[in-house]
Amino acid sequence: MVIVGLGNPGKRYATTRHNVGFILVDALAKKLGARWQFNDKLTAYLARSTEKDILLVKPHTFVNASGSAVSAVLRYYKMPCDQLVVVHDDVDLPPFELKDSVDSSSAGHHGVEDIIEKLGSQAFRRIRVGIGRPVEKSFDVENYVLASFAGSDLDTLRKTGLEHLLSSLGI
Repeated sequence: MVIVGLGNPGKRYATTRHNVGFILVDALAKKLGARWQFNDKLTAYLARSTEKDILLVKPHTFVNASGSAVSAVLRYYKMPCDQLVVVHDDVDLPPFELKDSVDSSSAGHHGVEDIIEKLGSQAFRRIRVGIGRPVEKSFDVENYVLASFAGSDLDTLRKTGLEHLLSSLGI
């Protein structure tokens, strides 16, 4: 199984809502005792758990351009789309709620759109992580997703999100 966390590279984005995929696969790597290594050819950080036969991936691209790295990893490891799990943020779900789906559209998430386009398929599993919406009706989505979590919310995400992720994946 290949588990891809979506996020933006760099310290500037490390604790932002758009980086929930990175945050959760980092927590998963720690739980599995897997260490990250950068693969320049695949433009991604990779961590492997041989005990669980899981490859964790953090594309070293911006979220909206994740498809190239994801498709390169699947080609290199000769993995079919049905072995792919993409973990990403979703403003349409309440904070910290996880929703699992297979073979579904991008629902407007540009990173998922790019993955679908580059793979030529949407036949993969998605774990959407709720980041909620601000109460103001006229909020700017881009500014909201690029804003950082409050410290306690980040702790809640790491703990609750990881528990839900482990349960959802059967790990």
